[in-house]
Order: sequence, then C-alpha cells, then structure tokens
Amino acid sequence: MFSGFQKFLMRGNLVDLAVGVIIGAAFAGVVTAFTQGVVMPILGIFGGVPNFDALSFSINGSIFKYGTFLTALITFVITAAVVYFFVITPFTRMLERAKREETPVVAEPTNEEKLLAEIRDALKNRPL
Repeated sequence: MFSGFQKFLMRGNLVDLAVGVIIGAAFAGVVTAFTQGVVMPILGIFGGVPNFDALSFSINGSIFKYGTFLTALITFVITAAVVYFFVITPFTRMLERAKREETPVVAEPTNEEKLLAEIRDALKNRPL
C-alpha cells in the first residue's frame, strides 16, 4: 500500500501540478498588486474606484450583500483583462515569433537527387 502511494506521489504529473499551483499562487500576488496598484488608480481617475460592498437588501431578516459579489466580479474582470493583455498576448506573440524562427529551411536537392529524379522520369516515360 505504501509503495502505491509513493508511486502516486512521484508521478511527473503530480509534481508538475504542484509546481504550477505554487507558481500560480505567487503570480496571483503579482497580478493582484499590479491591478490594485496601477490599474485601479487609473480607473479611479475616470470615475472612482468601483466598490459596491455597501450594497445589500434584506428579506425577513436575512441580509443579501450583493455588492460584495459585484465588487468581486469587477475585480475579476479587471484582473482577467490585465492577465490577458499583459501576459497572454505578449507570450503568444513571443511563441509565434519563436515558431517562425524555428521553421527549417527547405534544402536545395543535391546533384545526386536531381540525377536520380531525371532517371526516374526517363524510366517512366520510356515505351515498353
């Protein structure tokens, strides 16, 4: 039983997933700091920083704080836009540029290959 658990832990996918989660958590902090420190103040210039936390309504004594949901939704959309425009788009362009540079140059056929092609064509065209 211990051996099976050890094999499970040592599989490459699990280690890759763990590293991805750790890097993702660290990257989330960077994106959050960029969003709150740069993007939100820019939005604040044009119309105030969106914060709807105080919005709520109540039914039979139950308080529904839909404002916190709206604030979280706006923060999510802004964060997703930051990730897309400042991470995904440049990374995709970089990968496309790398692919263009990696395309192998088609080599000119050697004289031997040209001669063999001529012999092949001559054999195809000769009468039987």
